[in-house]
Amino acid sequence: MSLDLPTPVSNYFKAVNLQDVDAMLSAFSDEASVHDEGQEMNGRAAIREWVDDTTRKYRVTLTPTGVRQTDERTTVTARVAGTFPGSPVELRYHFTITGGKIARLEITL
Repeated sequence: MSLDLPTPVSNYFKAVNLQDVDAMLSAFSDEASVHDEGQEMNGRAAIREWVDDTTRKYRVTLTPTGVRQTDERTTVTARVAGTFPGSPVELRYHFTITGGKIARLEITL
């Protein structure tokens, strides 16, 4: 299934699947924030640490299965597989895009 994803979101998913930390990080704005597993990461340094850690631990691959656009928020449902208990799972990635970059990412069940 081919989904019409905003460019920064598409670039983020491609980078995750390539395990390319620098490319993942380049999709985010300098002041971006990420909420994942009850933790809040603010700014590129914190997001880099999160990306490095999760990439190393879980070797995640993402397969987008649906997309919904509301106002300035893009929600992508994705099948997430990796080296974590319960893999694969379906998660929702809620993106806020500002100036062609990801300004906010929230990952939920």
